[in-house]
Amino acid sequence: MNTQLTSSNARRWLLVVLIGAVSFASGGWLLHGSDDAASLSADQLFQQVLGAVTEYYVDSLPPDSLMHKATQGMLDQLGDPYSTLLEGEDYRQLTEQTTGNYGGLGIQIDVRGGTIVVVAPLPDTPAERAGIEAGDQIVAVEGATTQGLNQDQALKTLRGAPGSTVNIQVRRPGLAQLLSFKIKRETIHNRSVQPGTMLTPTIGMVQLNPVSETSADELEEEIERLRKLGMRQLILDLRRNPGGLLDQGVAVSDLFLDPGQQIVSTSGRAPGMSRSFADARDQEWRDMAMVVLVSQWSASAAEIIAGALQDNDRAAVVGVPTFGKGLVQSLFRLGNGRALKLTTARWLTPSGRSIQRDLPSEEEQVRNAQALEQGEAEVQLDSLPTHKTISGRLVRGGGGIVPDRIVRQDTLTTGEREFLRGLGGNIGAYQDALVGTAIEIKERRLVSSEAFVVDDAMRAMVYQRLEAKDVNLSDEAKAGGSQFVDDHLSYEIARYVFGGAAELRRRAADDDQVREAVELLTRGPTPQALMAEITRQ
Repeated sequence: MNTQLTSSNARRWLLVVLIGAVSFASGGWLLHGSDDAASLSADQLFQQVLGAVTEYYVDSLPPDSLMHKATQGMLDQLGDPYSTLLEGEDYRQLTEQTTGNYGGLGIQIDVRGGTIVVVAPLPDTPAERAGIEAGDQIVAVEGATTQGLNQDQALKTLRGAPGSTVNIQVRRPGLAQLLSFKIKRETIHNRSVQPGTMLTPTIGMVQLNPVSETSADELEEEIERLRKLGMRQLILDLRRNPGGLLDQGVAVSDLFLDPGQQIVSTSGRAPGMSRSFADARDQEWRDMAMVVLVSQWSASAAEIIAGALQDNDRAAVVGVPTFGKGLVQSLFRLGNGRALKLTTARWLTPSGRSIQRDLPSEEEQVRNAQALEQGEAEVQLDSLPTHKTISGRLVRGGGGIVPDRIVRQDTLTTGEREFLRGLGGNIGAYQDALVGTAIEIKERRLVSSEAFVVDDAMRAMVYQRLEAKDVNLSDEAKAGGSQFVDDHLSYEIARYVFGGAAELRRRAADDDQVREAVELLTRGPTPQALMAEITRQ
């Protein structure tokens, strides 16, 4: 037998070996179709790929599942984090955020130490009418323990269809036996404007968060209430407001501007997406000076409000540059609990500033905001483009709203950092200890006036609760964190003993940004005087 291969045979065998090696390395290929086919349209290409996957893919996939994956893939390839298909819980949360409505009992809750704690019942809700009180601990729902539930699980347990009933058991501080309640759920409206407070005889403060369907009406109502208490200057707090509905951002701005003044403009590709929004009605409080507070987490419609009031010289803006989300999303309801949230336009402030921050991705925007919050980044004003307000004042562009007064929140002292290092990963235990101590102080009636002072004994109660959970701090850490603990404990005591407005006043007294706003309004008590003060400085 001739064991030698001819040159032709050798080449043929080498080709077979190479094909086999490539097939093995790539998993093995079976070829279908031909390269000779005419060029395909995009639609034909998609149909051929869909058909091949449906017919030949190794695992069976339902057609609906394939189309769903194709839809998600198409949106992912846009490279836009704000364009997404909303389903299930995501869709429910968006609906709740934009309408403020849900089925439930009407209570603000917090989960501390694995227990559901009532922060406060909302006014005129089933919980308030049933007699639920701040500091109550919900220990069972329909006979099942609530111990160990997280915040989301706790909310789902208590919420339900309006008209349905729920049985809960409550441990109330000072009472030996549990209390039982049978409460019928109702449609609850979660207000975006909570009760404001008077910081001085003439300066009031109102928080708006988020911008939902009824924000303008709620804000108008709250301002009128505070005006009856003597408010003549307003601090509008938009810090940590993630935004919301464009039309409500316009409506809130409309409350403070004159007819014809520009609020925001949008630019988009589709018909109707490029629009200009202007004030449509006379303002009610022309003589009321305003300061708007913003933070690195103020975004979207909150930035529209801040930008419109700043560009029209209607308010001074105090805080740090905002998030920079200047993209408009339209919501296309698709039925069956689904909706498409799609970016359809960009928006500009009246002076022509782009709100969108020029960063590669939303993740970069988040990191930028975190760096600002933690004092790890500085605002480089000189590099930002300038624009002019209606009176000719210079304001900065480049994405987000740059305040007239940049004021950071207090950074931690060396002692406070040492205290937090001592806590390590036990922040949750620390927060549990604060709330537990505040509830005990309420139970024992240790404070009777909003002007209470946190003393050594109260602070020791916090440390005792921490030690009970095997969180032991050195004497140095305790000394360094004493004021830190006192401040946080005072806020919790104010909340659980005197209510949300008292907590707001307490926090405001320790807030550098609020203090700057109060000083500006004191020096400039009218809109004209305030703008003169801003320009002078």
